[in-house]
Amino acid sequence: MDARPVAPAPPGKRPSWKLAPPHDAKTQALVVTGFGSLPTGRALFLEFGWPKGAGSGAWMKALQAVAPVTDADDPEQQTAALAFTWTGLKAMGLDKRALDSFSRPFREGMFQEDRLRRLGDRRSGKWLGTVIEGGPTWSANTPPREEAEAAAWTETAAMESAPAGDEEVITPVTVHALLLLYDPSEESATARCEAVEAALAPHKVRVVHRLPLLLDPDGMGISRDHYGFADGLSQPSPYDEAALIGSDGKPVEKNPTNGVPLGEILIGHTNGHREKAPGPIVPDDPGGRPAAAGLAPHESAEGYFDLGHDGSYMVVRELKQDVAAFWRSMQANADRIRTRDPQHSGHVDTNWLAERVIGRATDGHLLCPGGYLPPDAYGLPDNDYLFRERDPYGVGCPAGSHVRRANPRDALAPSAAEAQSLLDAANNHRILRRGRKFGPKIADPYQDDGKDRGLLFVCLNTDIARQFEFVQQTWLLNSDFATLYEETDPLVGPAGRMTIREQPLRRIVEVETFVKMAGGDYFFLPSLPALRYLAML
Repeated sequence: MDARPVAPAPPGKRPSWKLAPPHDAKTQALVVTGFGSLPTGRALFLEFGWPKGAGSGAWMKALQAVAPVTDADDPEQQTAALAFTWTGLKAMGLDKRALDSFSRPFREGMFQEDRLRRLGDRRSGKWLGTVIEGGPTWSANTPPREEAEAAAWTETAAMESAPAGDEEVITPVTVHALLLLYDPSEESATARCEAVEAALAPHKVRVVHRLPLLLDPDGMGISRDHYGFADGLSQPSPYDEAALIGSDGKPVEKNPTNGVPLGEILIGHTNGHREKAPGPIVPDDPGGRPAAAGLAPHESAEGYFDLGHDGSYMVVRELKQDVAAFWRSMQANADRIRTRDPQHSGHVDTNWLAERVIGRATDGHLLCPGGYLPPDAYGLPDNDYLFRERDPYGVGCPAGSHVRRANPRDALAPSAAEAQSLLDAANNHRILRRGRKFGPKIADPYQDDGKDRGLLFVCLNTDIARQFEFVQQTWLLNSDFATLYEETDPLVGPAGRMTIREQPLRRIVEVETFVKMAGGDYFFLPSLPALRYLAML
């Protein structure tokens, strides 16, 4: 239930938020917590193997017996989260009208041609360098746009742009659902995986891909990524008078820097446009299953029930990280700078450059002109800062650093008078991150040991295009971001250059491709009532 790092802060420290009744008992726990007290876990990618048209929710009842999906009411010693792709819901036998009612990005999937281009994965029929060699190994394998829309044409879809003749992209592995398990130990995680596979096998549900998840918080509750940098520090802080309460039982006030309406994270609540975040609906049926599952009638669609309320759209990308390439590149660049400019580069070393690529110190403190931003009142890295106030020209935290691109806050404001407007606009694109690293820690960060490691990127948002895709395309991969020219994110973007401003000079760093996408897609994270409804199919 922590709005900042995914790991818990020390007792009596930084306050957090949680959902108020009845939403806490209806929402999956993943929405409000990163399960910081459960340091290990598994990501199990599922494929439904039953014949076409023979979908059934019986497997979900079997799963509930061995790995129950937990709500956001109380913390558990073991917990699980479950999400579905569009093809998974179709295979489950979800009503066509319900399938049509999901948002267009979810219906099309991440591997739709235009979306792959926007995300920097594929162009002109070829995978780019930010994707693993040979192309990604898994996706939802959603049908091309014209095929999907011919089978699911609605009045809403008719108002959207016409199909554009998409190229079909097929990955070797099809994923219909994702089960995330969180456990206190490796032994319990392994045992639960075995129990899950045994329970699902009779229902023709297979685990087609798996990743070991790791969270290793230090004494301050902060975990580090494989590069060695503190991670999970900058999160939006949701507010909603009716649906949220503080961990101290008091109302949650809007955070002036990171505050976002709850509807940016949860469907059915007010979003940044002062509208109820739209979600899928399902028609009533003779058996009354929607009501029996606990779904509420939709407030504006007569005869339909609200399938999306207290759910969210979940973006998942498996990102492999080349740790040795990162640190060797930083070392080579530092050596080159000192050789070319020996009189003014005594402070430039490998760690100095790495911190400027990220935008933070390895301990998580923001770079500022002349040093680092001091800790907050709880002794943790301060997240309530504004760039225009602290570092308007990017002399401390570089304008193109990963931290500044991923959340520019008010940095893009052309003047101080417009800073608040730009901050508000930036907060309309925030995402709630719930990812974890996978793979073993690297013994020597300068030596490649040949083992797979990286980040299972997971984020929650209610508008995939306006939130996740916008951040990826307009901020991270924008070559003209913040007065820069032909530069992209130095950590997750393609090989290229990065500008580091120093008074009175600037330094150019040549970065490589350190992160490569190995698979991904868009998922629907249902509420607990919606899960009960799906189990009735």
